[in-house]
Amino acid sequence: MKREALSAFVAGGIAFLLIFALLYFAPQFCATTGGKMPADDTLAVRRARLVFAGDLMQHTTQINAARTADGSFDYSGSFRYVRDLFGEADVAVLNFETTLAPCEPYTGYPRFRSPVHIAGALKDIGIDIVALANNHICDNGLEGISFTLACLDSFGIASTGVFADSAQYRARHPLRFEANGIRFALLNYTYGTNGMPVPGKTIVNLIDTTTIAADLARIDGSETDCIIVFFHWGEEYSRRPDDGQRNLSAFCRRRGAHIVAGSHPHTIQPLEAHIDADSITRAVTIYSMGNLVSNQRWRYSDGGLTVALDVEIESDNPPVIRMTPIPVWVLMPGYRILPEQVADTIGMSEQQRAMYRRFVTDTHTLPGL
Repeated sequence: MKREALSAFVAGGIAFLLIFALLYFAPQFCATTGGKMPADDTLAVRRARLVFAGDLMQHTTQINAARTADGSFDYSGSFRYVRDLFGEADVAVLNFETTLAPCEPYTGYPRFRSPVHIAGALKDIGIDIVALANNHICDNGLEGISFTLACLDSFGIASTGVFADSAQYRARHPLRFEANGIRFALLNYTYGTNGMPVPGKTIVNLIDTTTIAADLARIDGSETDCIIVFFHWGEEYSRRPDDGQRNLSAFCRRRGAHIVAGSHPHTIQPLEAHIDADSITRAVTIYSMGNLVSNQRWRYSDGGLTVALDVEIESDNPPVIRMTPIPVWVLMPGYRILPEQVADTIGMSEQQRAMYRRFVTDTHTLPGL
């Protein structure tokens, strides 16, 4: 009986202490946390979907096709069928291979100068970031770069790879962004600028392994979950990556890059999933996404690839990446960009259908597709 009484006394004492603790500490807890239990971030799984697209070109015939009767420009028909693809992504990124100009004349190849309406159209369909480091960024000198940067800023489209001055370089290189709690860092480089000089105080990121190694080393892993490197590289119209692309991709992965994406060849090149010892994809390489939209109507260049990357972070582990390729083909007239699921249902002539089928077949013969 004494033992039972003692047990009851101890139990009552513990209950009293618990009630006292709650009454005493609850006000302090609510004051510091808003009354919410702190989340255990080490156990939370964070997920984000990125969508990457290839070269956005603006040849003269594309500009003319978008021109309206009142002298303005309307690109909505071109992007109608990819609006959901980009809009439903957490972050959508493409290679912006033109420059913007405030007025006529607008020109295509070899020196691209496009109306601002194309930037507005990209904003409307959900493009969040554009890579600017490519061989055409210096086509219109300092004015072209300055106006392009200012115009993209006015539409709320982030950019990197090219910078107005050193202050902007420090602010946007790497370009940092966050999606669903996942912290990304994006670097962007080009092989060259078609021999055009980089004007004034402008900075264009050129491919140089010493510089790239230093840039990757400066990214603080404690503040970054996933590192992306977007290159303008490779041989035009080749359907296979060259040794330079393969070596550079491996170089970046060894230094911590998780996603390496590429543009410039104007053709689709293979995808690679890099799997760790546990058979988990922790890094991917997209060698070339080809053309999102252009006037290059010949075989292998009349379409391109968008790639959805589902990035998952759990605790302090490296990212898990799931890659979904989505081919897109450009239907004329109107430069209508058609994802595969749309193109399979939309009306086409026999000739158009044959060209589209050839594009699909060519695409799916590549490794990773």
